[in-house]
Amino acid sequence: MTEREEEELRQMLGTLKQEHRDLDAAISALEAMPMPDHLQIKRLKKKKLHLRDRIQEIDDLLFPDITA
Repeated sequence: MTEREEEELRQMLGTLKQEHRDLDAAISALEAMPMPDHLQIKRLKKKKLHLRDRIQEIDDLLFPDITA
């Protein structure tokens, strides 16, 4: 992996982590409402899980788990 590719992955990782935090805040806000939209919450949670998986994939590329 070139330095440029690594830097692009690091930037993407930062962006995805921020989006993950934003979704977490949005979910918390929706759940705190008197009449929460459960369908919207479910969709946001699904998107959050997808982001978590993508974050893990990029993290594994940048920091491989080498056990010797």
